[in-house]
Amino acid sequence: MDTMATKNQTDWNGIPYYPISRYYKEFFGEKVLKLPVSVPGTCPNREGLNGMQVCNFCDEWGSAAYPESRDQELFDQIRHNKTQVLRKGKAKQFLVYFQSYTFTYSRVARLEKYMEACLDLGDICGFVIGTRPDCISDAVIDLWNRFAEKVPVFIELGVQSFDDSQLNWMSRGHDAQRSIKALLRLQKKCPTLNVGIHLMFGMPGETDHQIRETAELVNQLPIHNVKLHNLHVLKNTPLEQDFRAGLFTPIDFEKYCQRVGIFLQHLKPSLPIHRLAANSSRRDELVSPEWTGDKMRTYQQMLDYLIQNDIYQGQLYKEDEEQLKTSPTHLPLEFFSYQSQ
Repeated sequence: MDTMATKNQTDWNGIPYYPISRYYKEFFGEKVLKLPVSVPGTCPNREGLNGMQVCNFCDEWGSAAYPESRDQELFDQIRHNKTQVLRKGKAKQFLVYFQSYTFTYSRVARLEKYMEACLDLGDICGFVIGTRPDCISDAVIDLWNRFAEKVPVFIELGVQSFDDSQLNWMSRGHDAQRSIKALLRLQKKCPTLNVGIHLMFGMPGETDHQIRETAELVNQLPIHNVKLHNLHVLKNTPLEQDFRAGLFTPIDFEKYCQRVGIFLQHLKPSLPIHRLAANSSRRDELVSPEWTGDKMRTYQQMLDYLIQNDIYQGQLYKEDEEQLKTSPTHLPLEFFSYQSQ
């Protein structure tokens, strides 16, 4: 273990990766918690825009963390969800997380109204906004820039994969190039924004080598944080139909741990991680795998796996960087030409 790796592990209090909670505390100077909320809306896939289909893994709730409060007024959601998150720890400041579906797939005036209303509460210190690579307009960029002058604005982009065959299989509606262009566009037009991406592991045809390639690409993109998901099956989704027909088998827990370990080893240590795996907040909606429904147990077992196998974030990052300097890369770096457009 080299000196840098040892220092990073010590800085993370024994956790083998850089947790987003630690980043938030360093950034704000105190602990802050996210308040997931949903606002009326949908996404281009559900609208059937240009013949698009619903993503095969997405159920009727989208990504709503607290479906029981989804249909409440915004302030009622904030009050309800604040009670929920404070069960996990104390905090005086909160980030409003516009999470469910695609927050930017709506009228800018409506979005501005919601965000202004949140700032009037007094204990809201910023926003986290979930969106897609194909839902970023000049108008919404201007909106983010205006609010970024008042409070920190964090963007979470649902990339899911940089493999076009996997994106097609998911019926995602965008390709890898669209994701990379969106990231570069945000870097150019919104330099003060903190931009993260969601990645999903457990796809058909996925390999350990592909996971390493993904980490190497992430290291070269203007990304500030990463959130990891395991692809799981929910009721009333196209993926459930494939699962029932024997066309899709979810990744098992041990293999998923291995994939996350590979990704972390090759990921630069300066990128905070939101979480290591997805969890189904609606246990009655989960079809498979069962381990996705037990958040705390899954998290602890993943930590145990990483620690027992001496795996930590950035472990092989320096080695990868040196290799990239001396050999051509097969990664789609031609997309970076978009930066000059």
